[in-house]
Amino acid sequence: MARANPDRMLALLVRENVWMTAGSLADALGVTPRTIRSYAAALNARAAGAVESGPQGYRAGTEAAALPARAGTDTPRDRLHRLVRALLDTPEGVDVYDTADALFVSVATVEADLSRVRGMLGGTELSLERSASHARLAGSETASRRLLSKLVHDEMDDGAFDLQALRRALGEESIAPRALGAFREDLVAGLTDLGYFVNEFGIADVAVHIGIAADRVAIGRALELASPASGPAQQAVADLIDRLAVEHLAVRLGAGDLMHVASLVQTRVVAPGAVDEARAPLDAEVEQVVREVVAEAASEFLVDIVAPEFTLRLALHVQNLRARAQEQAWSRNPLTKSLKATYPMIFEVAVYIASRLHERLGIPLLDDEIAYIAMHVGGQLERSRHADRLLTATIVCPGYYELHELLRSSVDRSLGQAIEVLEVTTRLDPDWSRIDTDLVLTTIDAPIGGDRVVRIQPFLTPADVERVQQAAGRIRRGRRLARLRAELERYFDADAFVRGLDGGDGEESVIRSLGGLLVAQGVVDEDYLDRAVERERLSSTAFTDALAVPHALGMTAARTAIALGIADQPIAWGAGRVQVVAFAAFAEDDREAFQTVFEQLVEVFSERESVQRIIRRGVDFSSFLDELVAVIDG
Repeated sequence: MARANPDRMLALLVRENVWMTAGSLADALGVTPRTIRSYAAALNARAAGAVESGPQGYRAGTEAAALPARAGTDTPRDRLHRLVRALLDTPEGVDVYDTADALFVSVATVEADLSRVRGMLGGTELSLERSASHARLAGSETASRRLLSKLVHDEMDDGAFDLQALRRALGEESIAPRALGAFREDLVAGLTDLGYFVNEFGIADVAVHIGIAADRVAIGRALELASPASGPAQQAVADLIDRLAVEHLAVRLGAGDLMHVASLVQTRVVAPGAVDEARAPLDAEVEQVVREVVAEAASEFLVDIVAPEFTLRLALHVQNLRARAQEQAWSRNPLTKSLKATYPMIFEVAVYIASRLHERLGIPLLDDEIAYIAMHVGGQLERSRHADRLLTATIVCPGYYELHELLRSSVDRSLGQAIEVLEVTTRLDPDWSRIDTDLVLTTIDAPIGGDRVVRIQPFLTPADVERVQQAAGRIRRGRRLARLRAELERYFDADAFVRGLDGGDGEESVIRSLGGLLVAQGVVDEDYLDRAVERERLSSTAFTDALAVPHALGMTAARTAIALGIADQPIAWGAGRVQVVAFAAFAEDDREAFQTVFEQLVEVFSERESVQRIIRRGVDFSSFLDELVAVIDG
């Protein structure tokens, strides 16, 4: 269930933390600029200073962070959550007329809310039963908690952990955020003392389930013990949780709840502290499948991820993931959206791995779970390709005692992870034309110019370090975008360009419409379109707030080509809205181009001003390509 639009606008402003025009906000939320003005007024009415306005548009104000906690309980979402809690807390159910009186709304409004409740029950194994004016939820306690978890995450923007949101979802009479926060801190410390590495993202989910468990136990709705501890490790975790629940939450959890939460900790939160310890409990089938899938992904995407340590860590994660999948106990990941937008290639490798794991182990994967796999992949790529990111540099520092040696030492210490110094020249009049490194770091004025020349002090200052880092970033980006420009001019085609794209019939319709242009050219066949639709169902290809890049897993096109469509107004795509759709078909012999085009196209369309410029001025194929190249060239 989506948040009320004013709250979505506030969340967007807080996340972006920059001035945003009414037009860009309207595009992101699917409303008009006039509606944006009314949203800003409504937010400031709830808390003065929540949203600032000016010639540049709108931005989050000083009171923005406090606003969600101050929100009243009179919004449709708040009323719906109160109704769900009433149904969950009362096994015999609620009376529609009494509930309407308690909520100060009409019976028709409660009936409409009950219809919305029914829509929330998918995947929870609960059902809404009606008898005249009486309504009740039927199902197990585990299913009831699954619905409560839905409420909690609905209160949290983008999956971010928020103790205040947890209390709003469970009710003001639930565990105080301060007590639950102290429980969480001591749980992390206790698990560390037991020799585990702790996943902070997972511990937030466990805190949610602890809050739910404490709330349910307090009203006599404890879980029954399904099975005893699987071994001393799980029993030790259960004992730790038992002690901390009494100490911080003043609640004694039963054996069923303790074993349930201990299982969550072991499958979501912790990893053994040493590789040798980790190998013993690892399922042989999982390890073998993960090893094969990693090798396939490395070959398919030309990425260096085949390493024993990486495979073992990922296999442990997948084993825990399979256990969570059996209980439909999915983990939220607050980095999902940023990972997809910032590292689309890494996320794509993770989608490929996830699809193969689904085929071989039967694990259904959501975007948040794919994001955890992407974090594993990204970590391994950081280890394997660090050296590839280094730019070469020459230091020009006229000799005076050991001054040049001290400067080189400072450069290596402060910038060694970004640049590699190949030469230090101590001449006052070096042959500048012979210096061919990526960067020239000089303590004297240079007769040559450009981004690669950076003036620094003989004794390196923080400002010098920042200037060198900025210059290195500009050079890397310039090279990437230069490659992108060359590739895009090869792959875009006027006959595969659509202005006024219609997205009213959903993503599949758009995919088949744009893909059909490439089918007509003999680039791909209908099977490729089917596989592109399947890929879209795995995880949305809306990698930014403006761009979707649908494609199939597997590079089977006759040649690499991109069909591009621009919608006059943003269209729904996955959980967001986009205005540009680039249907990409890649050929087997263009694997490297896939990485260049895929990552850099997403980068260009991540910049809001560039997106608006391209969309506004790209009225036909020629002008679109001109504007895209102009943006790339800066």
